Amino acid sequence: MSADRLIYMPLGGAGEIGMNAYVYGFGPAGRERLILVDLGVAFPDMDGTPGVDLIYPDIGWLAERRDRLEAVFVTHAHEDHLGAVGICHDILRAPIHARKFTADIVRRKLAERGHADRDAFTAQPWPDTVEAGPFRVGFVPISHSVPESSALAIDTPLGRIVHSGDFKIDRDPVVGDVFDEAALGALAEPGVAALMCDSTNVLSPHAGRSESSIGSNIESLIAGCKGTFVATTFASNVARVKTLADAGARAGRSICLLGRAMTQMVEAARASGVLTEFPATVSPEEAAGLAGEAVMLIVTGSQGEPRAASAQLSRGPFRGLCLGPGDMFLFSSKTIPGNETGVLQVINRFSEMGVDVVDDTSGLHHVSGHANRPDLELLHKLLKPRIVVPLHGEHRHLREHVKLCNSNGLDAVLAPNGTMIDLCADSPGPVEHVEPGRCYLDGTVRIGAADGIVRERRRMAIGGHVLVSVLLEEDGTQIGDPWCEVAGISEELPDGSDLAEFLQERLAGYMKRTGRKALAKMDDDDLKGGVRKTVVDAAASAMGKRPVTTVIVSRLSD
Repeated sequence: MSADRLIYMPLGGAGEIGMNAYVYGFGPAGRERLILVDLGVAFPDMDGTPGVDLIYPDIGWLAERRDRLEAVFVTHAHEDHLGAVGICHDILRAPIHARKFTADIVRRKLAERGHADRDAFTAQPWPDTVEAGPFRVGFVPISHSVPESSALAIDTPLGRIVHSGDFKIDRDPVVGDVFDEAALGALAEPGVAALMCDSTNVLSPHAGRSESSIGSNIESLIAGCKGTFVATTFASNVARVKTLADAGARAGRSICLLGRAMTQMVEAARASGVLTEFPATVSPEEAAGLAGEAVMLIVTGSQGEPRAASAQLSRGPFRGLCLGPGDMFLFSSKTIPGNETGVLQVINRFSEMGVDVVDDTSGLHHVSGHANRPDLELLHKLLKPRIVVPLHGEHRHLREHVKLCNSNGLDAVLAPNGTMIDLCADSPGPVEHVEPGRCYLDGTVRIGAADGIVRERRRMAIGGHVLVSVLLEEDGTQIGDPWCEVAGISEELPDGSDLAEFLQERLAGYMKRTGRKALAKMDDDDLKGGVRKTVVDAAASAMGKRPVTTVIVSRLSD
């Protein structure tokens, strides 16, 4: 038996939707040469991650083994697969390989973080391959909701792995690659040791639909609108953007793209050659001067993002454009779990304006980019893998995918984030575990979960904040009473009295009980702890809140 092993470990994306990051390794245990497939982000919400801009996987384990990392391979240009390549590039410093369209987006991500693009390489599609240490990796075209999506054929000394990436079965995708059964089936000829497979839609029992099936439905919807027609979808779904634009143009409307991500994606698709035909567009300023029935807006913000164009339009005039009665807004998208609140806020604000909102309840104006249950079974049959390892999905999706495989006589391994498995062991299964984590981009600063910043923000959001200043002479004599300032919490108690004055009275009592001599000898950290406990206990008893409390102790010396 070989002393080498072939390992796989997800750092993100297995047990959640988003933050995809998958490590493969080959070599002696603990000394494997490594590659990383995808490095994506998830998006924050004000309840769990207030104020944060992006969430990305904790790559600390990989950073510690950076000298063994051969390369990063990016399967496609969705944010949950490449959104963190720029954020983490100075940590990993590894070459990044992707097909032309995706590589263009990678270079933009690197530039946004001030990195040169010399480490981003454009790969040609299969059967061309990229050598990375003991790995030979090929980008196999596959259909998805973004151009030039790829499965990866990863050849190793111990066999072939196929990493499906995100995929669907679409033989007429409008833009991008078709699902080529013959080409995918050919991957199985040398044998597939393991298939790492998309699990997102494993619970959907019906075969997926083609992108080309919804154009006529959208065109009919536009025809019934007598005012401005607005549609939102993922900016990266270039095929959908084209479907929407073509339908609008056929209805005689001028097309306006609104939102930086939307215009950038269309530009990148044109520059890379994946988008060869697209209706002429007008600027937002030009659109504002047209009658409502003469214009169609295609805008960002399908997930209710507060700064995106959809949310901006729902709050009133935006860039000279204003919606009202007789206008229509289409969500040509699926709401990602966790984003429901933001989307509903946008819908309700439009409703208050008199705008008619159409979502995907009918299933007429959106098709998923992920394989449904029958489509997954087809890929299993084409590739005939020794084992299947589900990825890209919540835990319930991964577990159901394992059940599906078992029901069809296939071996499958459940490997959520942090689970390392040996793919070529006699009985593949977990061999090590790394505690999975998440990090945050906060403005332009990277912070880790262990830093406690996000946890402290949540506490302040719940309980507010109190700032206390204590001024002492060197011998412990107080210079005035402790002073308090409150924020994010009611300044008035239920009985009408002032909260800050109430807390100052309680603190004065605490300082008096402690006494001058004890205050002189007390360590500042101990004094801060006593003051903090007094404030929190007093606020809890008076108003049922436990505010985050910051204490400043100043000691004056001669």
